[in-house]
Amino acid sequence: MLRYLAFALILIHALIHLMGFLKGQDLGSFDELKLPISKGASWGWLLALILLSIGGIGFLLDVNWWVSILMIGVIISQILIFAFWQDAKYGTVANVLIGIVLLAGYSAQRFETSFREDVERIHQKIASTNSNSNLLSEDDIAHLPAPVQGYLRYTRSMGKPKITDFSVHMHGEMRQDETGKWFSFTSEQYNAIAKPSRLFFMKAHVKGLPTAGYHAYQNDDALMLIKVLSFLPVVDIQEERLFQAETVTYLNDLCIMAPAALIDERFRWESIDDLNAQVHFKNQGVEIAAVLEFAEDGRLINFRSNDRTDINRRDKIPFSTPIGDYREMNGRLLPAYGEAIWHYPEGDFTYGRFYIDRVDYNLAKVSSK
Repeated sequence: MLRYLAFALILIHALIHLMGFLKGQDLGSFDELKLPISKGASWGWLLALILLSIGGIGFLLDVNWWVSILMIGVIISQILIFAFWQDAKYGTVANVLIGIVLLAGYSAQRFETSFREDVERIHQKIASTNSNSNLLSEDDIAHLPAPVQGYLRYTRSMGKPKITDFSVHMHGEMRQDETGKWFSFTSEQYNAIAKPSRLFFMKAHVKGLPTAGYHAYQNDDALMLIKVLSFLPVVDIQEERLFQAETVTYLNDLCIMAPAALIDERFRWESIDDLNAQVHFKNQGVEIAAVLEFAEDGRLINFRSNDRTDINRRDKIPFSTPIGDYREMNGRLLPAYGEAIWHYPEGDFTYGRFYIDRVDYNLAKVSSK
């Protein structure tokens, strides 16, 4: 709603500049404009109209260039207002309000740029190493429990290149507690395998306010930063308990979106039965475990772990992500839908619904060519 109100403000403010152009061109007379406007000055009013309109449309569509265009439009508009202060001084109020929109937009772009710069740094590190690009073979999966082997075959991972890194685009809904309303989000994330990393950037509107969040899990650190209007931090966590929680999330990502990565020697497997297997993973001294549940046809249908810390309750809470709706993505068969559930003593709480739109593999190699 706020986005549309801001767009309406920009558009109305832009159209008001049309009066200055028309008067300067002797195409109309306006009682509001008492000072004379030359034909030369009228082109300035038209330019402001065009730039404000284009910037406003770009803002509504959330394209990358809207901040620059709108900022130039506001500057030209304010110069004209100063030049015709007696008639146009109240336009300053609109420019100040649009300036707040610009501040939020610029901050949002800088916030997202920090995510992309982190991704690029990892790209360069992977591209500079001699990563194994062999195809996944039966010998590579021989040490895995039978249901995990079946899962790799079901997902059509066999005969495909081994995975060094991958990116995921998703959308979905989340909520903070059972009484809170669901809010929609879109997200982009990047994971690396050799040196476990997970960079997750989310855009949403929470209680009508544009909100962005960045989760970074890399080296021996993890952080969660959430900003309203992209410049007002409301969550800023960088603690040891977050690293353990993100380690579980990282393992969850690999199990669901990059099953071919499960052959890594850092995973320790235990067979449970024909449809269940337990995996242990250790990173930077933090060890976590999860149980994978499979269907008889080989599909992974659930991931369960008791090692994920609920940041709000500051305690480990049983956690699961049931998944389904398998679809082909880049030649592999992957789940397109999943839920995130906390299993509290007082009852289960589903806090997230995730729809996977796209998964791409081995991006660092592509970008290094």
